[in-house]
Amino acid sequence: MTETAMPPTAPAAGEIDAILRGTHGDPFRVLGPHQAENGSMVINVFAPDAAEVELLDDKGTAVTKLERIHPEGFFHAALGMDRKPFAYRLLCRSTQEHEWERIDPYAFAPVLGDMDEYLLAEGRHEELYTRLGAHPARIDGQDGTVFAVWAPNARRVSVVGNFNAWDGRRNPMRRRGASGVWEIFLPGVSKGELYKYEILDAYGQLQPMKADPVGFRAQLPPETASIVEGPISYEWTDAGWMEARRADQREKPVSIYEMHLGSWRRSGDGEMLGYEALADQIIDYVGEMGFTHVEFLPVSEHPFSGSWGYQPVGLYAPTSRFGEPKAFASMVDALHNAGIGVIVDWVPAHFPADAHGLGRFDGTALYEHEDPRQGFHRDWNTLVYNFGRQEVANFLRGSALYWLKEFHVDALRVDAVASMLYLDYSREGDDWVPNRYGGRENLDAIDFLKGTNAAVQRYVPGTLTIAEESTAWPGVSRPLDEDGLGFDFKWNMGWMHDTLSYMAEDPVNRKYHHHHMTFGLHYAFSENFVLPLSHDEVVHGKGSMLNKMPGDRWQKFANLRAYYGFMWGHPGKKLLFMGGEFGQEREWNHDVSLDWHLLEQPDHAGLQRLVRDLNSLYCEAPGLHERDCVPEGFEWIEGGDTENNAFSFVRRGHAGTPPVVVICNMAPVVREGFSFGVPQSGAWRERLNTDCADYGGSGVTNGEGVTARDTEMHGQPASLTLTLPPLATLFLIPE
Repeated sequence: MTETAMPPTAPAAGEIDAILRGTHGDPFRVLGPHQAENGSMVINVFAPDAAEVELLDDKGTAVTKLERIHPEGFFHAALGMDRKPFAYRLLCRSTQEHEWERIDPYAFAPVLGDMDEYLLAEGRHEELYTRLGAHPARIDGQDGTVFAVWAPNARRVSVVGNFNAWDGRRNPMRRRGASGVWEIFLPGVSKGELYKYEILDAYGQLQPMKADPVGFRAQLPPETASIVEGPISYEWTDAGWMEARRADQREKPVSIYEMHLGSWRRSGDGEMLGYEALADQIIDYVGEMGFTHVEFLPVSEHPFSGSWGYQPVGLYAPTSRFGEPKAFASMVDALHNAGIGVIVDWVPAHFPADAHGLGRFDGTALYEHEDPRQGFHRDWNTLVYNFGRQEVANFLRGSALYWLKEFHVDALRVDAVASMLYLDYSREGDDWVPNRYGGRENLDAIDFLKGTNAAVQRYVPGTLTIAEESTAWPGVSRPLDEDGLGFDFKWNMGWMHDTLSYMAEDPVNRKYHHHHMTFGLHYAFSENFVLPLSHDEVVHGKGSMLNKMPGDRWQKFANLRAYYGFMWGHPGKKLLFMGGEFGQEREWNHDVSLDWHLLEQPDHAGLQRLVRDLNSLYCEAPGLHERDCVPEGFEWIEGGDTENNAFSFVRRGHAGTPPVVVICNMAPVVREGFSFGVPQSGAWRERLNTDCADYGGSGVTNGEGVTARDTEMHGQPASLTLTLPPLATLFLIPE
């Protein structure tokens, strides 16, 4: 087995054999500098591509030639009894006399401190991204990268990349005690290097090579390697925005433009735009349209574009489809400086089973549950995180903090919260496991969500979390100290479904479905709501927003204009998916750009102008946003006029601000002499009319002003008589 007799100071044959086979669980016990049993200093090196290895001191002076004691490239040198540890380099030569130098990674002490190890072991290191992942560093005068990964059930973990020929035997890592974290410092490995982890499970089976769970940058899909990057380092210029965002957002106008970055706009040849180009165009467009925030469908790295980002594998890495992490940070910075908030969709509910991802990461169900009744989503063919495992909850919580703190993101919209809260979500019969009390509530997920919201409030005050929660779970957006889940806002899915079902009806039948427009006010203030017309409503055969509307082409646009008016007048923050603002006619397709050419047509351009003006009015009028989340901000004038398909209500801001009266005619007829109550007599102005000719409407208006009489009506002290345009919403404000 050996070329020469084994030196007495050499490691045992079994230890050498384990290094050569890549099965040794503690390589630092063998490789690098050590003190032999006889007291002499020895150095062991595994260099399978070298025929000779020479030891140099830090000045490049030859010290000794290592003896090749195994033909597969195991080298050994004994330096004598009186030799103290010193900095050294290795000069390697191939059989073709090619020479190269390298620094021995096994000559370096552990990098993680005892406190880091303790917190990671306990699952309580809430900024674990400062320790796990790949971190470029300078240690003992050497530039390189510190790698650290959690794999507690592995027998051996190695970093592999071009720098070691993707050979897992060359750079096995050091295990840090009970934490299950493996680490190594690799000198000479710098930013931009590709890498993965090669993992030998407890039974000696090699797992598929894994991307870094805390990788900060990834290859462009379909390639799957992580890229050495380190946490984002960016010189921010948005201090003013960051301070201003601490204000109570419940009383601020929040109008969100939901976007998929890959299909909003593309270049002339159909290529996706990068973060920098997108930033410039978003600022111009969203600023002109008056939206206060953009919300990006998930930008975490994901292998399958058809998932729209909702099946991520890189919860710490902005997708490389649009550029590097620093470019994403630059986009956020630019948007902030333009006065636009940034929300990103965040997906802790599930993850894909791609071989390079988190599934059975160390050969066990590490991030997921072993039992498929708990660990597998049948709807999406994805895996479910084990929220009850502290290290997993900590990993997810760290991701939330990373986006909010390091990338200056203003809010996380948390996807599929309902699937997390219920153990029997989309499951039948015995296909789920009850909690310890026999119930269907996922107690671990509840604790995780509460803990994440508490950490967000503690570490990044002024940021928000928004729940997509499709059931009537109580207190989703109530404070933690009131036994709520601690979210700031919740999507109002019930409002969306009810009102869209009403609008889809032919107007002649709407009187039978009137309650679909009014029912939401029974619970409108039970949560802090966002009214969402999201991407989910314009895919999978549901049709575009425009084509959900009944009638001929004119009526479709009129219905949609009236509906948007109702939405912008209704209590709750606003969200509209891209394309809805100008009447995209086909369903959304993530592979191509929106149909911007439609804006050459007057009806599409008119709808776009309406949404712009709705945003402007919403932001200017305190009555439309200051009391979005409290019942004092809303009062019905007449909510039961089923025969006329009409709705009228008052929106109020704080004391001293003018009320806003909203009246909707959801019938395709003009109603002359229509009377209704208003909060005060005197002059009123028709501030916005969705039937305005400039928006593509018929142009039925009430002139520049109308006068309310001192005649009580509908419980109001005064009344107005107007002409109601067909399929239209009016906003009236007292002079």
